[in-house]
Amino acid sequence: MAVTTAEPYVPAAGGLDDLRAAAQSCHGCDLYRHATQAVFGAGSPSASVMLIGEQPGDREDITGEPFTGPAGKLLDRALDEVGIDRDSVYVTNAVKHFRFDQRGKRRIHKTPGRTEVVACLPWLLAELSRVRPDTVVCLGATAAKAVLGTGFRLTENRGSVISPPEGVFEGLRVVATVHPSAVLRAPDRDQAYADFVADLRVVA
Repeated sequence: MAVTTAEPYVPAAGGLDDLRAAAQSCHGCDLYRHATQAVFGAGSPSASVMLIGEQPGDREDITGEPFTGPAGKLLDRALDEVGIDRDSVYVTNAVKHFRFDQRGKRRIHKTPGRTEVVACLPWLLAELSRVRPDTVVCLGATAAKAVLGTGFRLTENRGSVISPPEGVFEGLRVVATVHPSAVLRAPDRDQAYADFVADLRVVA
């Protein structure tokens, strides 16, 4: 029977460096077959704020670090604007491997399915148990649904402080907003960026 969870690959003990090393051997879903590497979280191990995106993009898959591509640069700019030091937070993704469609030489982002999100959840829970943030920022619908449940609607609840339902995320303060890549794709990028910054001010 195929493995459909990362749980057997997640070390029960050890710190973030141990988790990061172990993630490279994860076969909890099929995404590892085509991705360059697992892209684990990075940042302050004692951060009070954890930002969770969807998955690594093409650039992150190559560098092995989260949020280093165009979306990461926009996130850095927005965090700086609201007075949050990128080095003081912890950034990660709900899914650790890049899911994409190959079109010629280009690798086009493909949204992870629920199967991949659920399979990767043990890594996210392990990161939360080590970092122990007070506040989680969900960047985009995939991350928000991973934390707040599949019934969560980002358009209706973005930019407000939410208490997760009973379960593994109980006790955290959660703020959901769009993914930085959505700002880059928006028809009115200036307005989308202003709205994104307004959501991050709630966190700040």
